[in-house]
Amino acid sequence: MTTNKDIKISTFTDTNNQKIIIKRCNLDDLDGVIKVNEEELPEDYPYFFYKSILDNYPESFLIAQNSFGKIIGYIMWRVEKTPSIDSLRYVNTGHLVSIAVSQGYRKKGIAKSLLTNSMNAIKKYKIHEYVLEVRVSNYNAIKLYEQFNFKISNIKKNYYRDGENAYYMTLKAKKR
Repeated sequence: MTTNKDIKISTFTDTNNQKIIIKRCNLDDLDGVIKVNEEELPEDYPYFFYKSILDNYPESFLIAQNSFGKIIGYIMWRVEKTPSIDSLRYVNTGHLVSIAVSQGYRKKGIAKSLLTNSMNAIKKYKIHEYVLEVRVSNYNAIKLYEQFNFKISNIKKNYYRDGENAYYMTLKAKKR
């Protein structure tokens, strides 16, 4: 029996003609997500943090799997009530918590697919704008976000544990 969390969001062929599946993360996938995170990012989160995102925003927590079922990437968002970037009212903001793709699978369209599919999925929460932080040295990620029309709003000084600054990037959601 398939649950909603097992639904395939999309399938595509990467630049090496390998089939990549984008689907909702489920509880059984968390160990694979954590492995990708620990191998690819300097920021590590405890298990309960991933589970909390999965429990609260399952539509916006997606994974990428190769044709053998190995998790090779993930993306997770949370929804926050924040002041709008262009008014004083509070709005639902989609905050990109984390995205990572395994080293051997980068530059194949996987991060772009994860971002596209998750941004569409999180619209369920009536998102008014999207926000994220990205290391100022992460040129590839910045370039990807700019392709989606994210704009650098400001710099968060010493945002990361190692003292590196982050760009705070924002994007107004399109009206439905």
